[in-house]
Amino acid sequence: MSDLRKVIIDGKEIEVDGAMTLIQACEEAGIEVPRFCYHERLTIAGNCRMCLVEVVGGPPKPAASCAMQVRDLRPGPEGQPPVVKTNSPMVKKAREGVMEFLLINHPLDCPICDQGGECDLQDQAMAYGVDFSRYREPKRATEDLDLGPLVETHMTRCISCTRCVRFTTEVAGIHQMGQTGRGEDAEITSYLGQTLDSNLQGNIIDLCPVGALVSKPYAFTARPWELTKTESIDVMDALGSNIRVDTKGREVMRFLPRNHDGVNEEWISDKTRFVWDGLRRQRLDRPYIRENGKLRPASWPEALSAAAAAIEGRSVAGIVGDLVSVEAAFALKQFIESKGGVVECRTDGAHLPADNRSAYVGTATIEELDTAKAIMIVGGNPAVEAPVLNARIRKAWTRGASVGLIGQAVDLTYEYNHIGTGASALTELLGRDHSDVADKPSVIIVCQAALQRADGAAVLGEAMALAEATQSSFLVLHTAASRVGAIDVGAVNEGGMAAVSGADVIYNLGADEIDIEAGPFVIYQGSHGDRGAHRADIILPGAAYTEEPGLFVNTEGRPQLALRAGFAPGEAKENWAVLRALSAECTAQLPYDSIAQLRQVLVRDVPHLAKVDEVAENAWQPVARGTLSEGDFGLAITDFYLSNPIARASQLMAELSAGAKARNREAMAAE
Repeated sequence: MSDLRKVIIDGKEIEVDGAMTLIQACEEAGIEVPRFCYHERLTIAGNCRMCLVEVVGGPPKPAASCAMQVRDLRPGPEGQPPVVKTNSPMVKKAREGVMEFLLINHPLDCPICDQGGECDLQDQAMAYGVDFSRYREPKRATEDLDLGPLVETHMTRCISCTRCVRFTTEVAGIHQMGQTGRGEDAEITSYLGQTLDSNLQGNIIDLCPVGALVSKPYAFTARPWELTKTESIDVMDALGSNIRVDTKGREVMRFLPRNHDGVNEEWISDKTRFVWDGLRRQRLDRPYIRENGKLRPASWPEALSAAAAAIEGRSVAGIVGDLVSVEAAFALKQFIESKGGVVECRTDGAHLPADNRSAYVGTATIEELDTAKAIMIVGGNPAVEAPVLNARIRKAWTRGASVGLIGQAVDLTYEYNHIGTGASALTELLGRDHSDVADKPSVIIVCQAALQRADGAAVLGEAMALAEATQSSFLVLHTAASRVGAIDVGAVNEGGMAAVSGADVIYNLGADEIDIEAGPFVIYQGSHGDRGAHRADIILPGAAYTEEPGLFVNTEGRPQLALRAGFAPGEAKENWAVLRALSAECTAQLPYDSIAQLRQVLVRDVPHLAKVDEVAENAWQPVARGTLSEGDFGLAITDFYLSNPIARASQLMAELSAGAKARNREAMAAE
């Protein structure tokens, strides 16, 4: 039940929830209050004192608006709404005083600071500070921390806002950062000089309001005003995190998160943030044809006519890789089926019923995890498969939700009940009394490793039966960004991958996680020289996800639009355009000449894809329960940093992978 209170802020009367803090009430009134330590998604610290406001009739000193609730305000003598001022002389003097204190030890090295141009301290010193200093003593200096290869530190600039400490502890679930000392000796440090061990650590770079924590790979490569900013969607996992791609000329310089409460809030994983150097290496920038066992460069007309000649009169099949947009998957399906062939996107062998959206997507939204009281994870490790989604499960756990896991015991950054390691635990759980669970919101998350087994369809049926018994929402956690969209457009066949392997010609659209056996003629279309290109007889270079516009449907079934941030290198083309050109060469011309025309055909065939950023409701269709086999559930992703061709081309991801392996190596007795 809401507790609405009236409050007058700078002469403007508004009605807000009594539980709101004054800083939130000011935002509701459209009034900006400066802050350094306050952050909407972290606990309140109240230690920077920049957000001071005057409470009329209260104590004769300013109050910290982040730490005082509206319900704590006293009404006027005749019951009038309480009055708050954010621009009175008292507030102005207090803010100038706080800013003066913050700058006492801060090195004024803005011209050479990597945060210059997007620094909260710089902006607020200009807006709320004074243009002189009364401080004449030497400034304090502190030693920099080594937090690992991702976050560079300049701790002399630190203003002790503790945002990084609160994020790593509350959201990322690691306890390696803290504050030691008192007064002038207080400093942020890491426990015993440890480096950070989390897949979300890069977010503290965005959180830091000064230049104390900056991106080590990006440092001193560009200034914010030099960059072109493009809104896009991440494809490193199936969560569909909203990102901003910053480019300088033709090169991607960095990825930053965009706020989306329904998907990634304002966090992204380290792979999403730092994979950009993989977009520059190992790129396919011209067509190739294999002659006498060796690939040689070719022109587009030569490569397309060779591909058309290989396809003509032979059985053909198409496979859809993990990073492919909906448009490219749709174009491939239309082209291959026009040549009498079959297409498959479930390259990992996952038993996902293509005609049942409640079984391959589910009925839950990602946002539902926030309010769930019970969460069951089946056959996977969300901390590796979707770290930002795992942070949401952790948030539910901190609010009192109970979490269960069936599968390998892994570090999820929160406590959970380990119910079992295989499908038998699922059956045993189904046989229990669920009367205590049925009346509280709960979510069952089925991961890909549970569905990739031979009895994957039976596991899916068992999990859906458990969802029915407990009246839970159901969510399938995918690992491939393209999977849901490709199944939506029907890039599947009844025979699965077995039907593909029997074809004479395989058209491989960016599938680099599988090995194609010797025998079939392989045409590979993709962006990187990875496993798929090594096996190919003809290579057609395509664009990466930052180089073409495209739809991606995330793991909850939400279509999202990625925009083009730059152009593909060399002679590489947009993926749908390559398929359109090849179809004309094969006398099976696809009926569109632009991405807009393609989308018209696509939306006509699959109407829900037109509802961008909306999660469609899926009618519940339980899958029949089958015979389960023995054996433990595996893990779909064993190396977080090297899970796709772009990541494998990245030098930084290779370094991080090696570091993670060294950390996980069992310590010797002498160590």
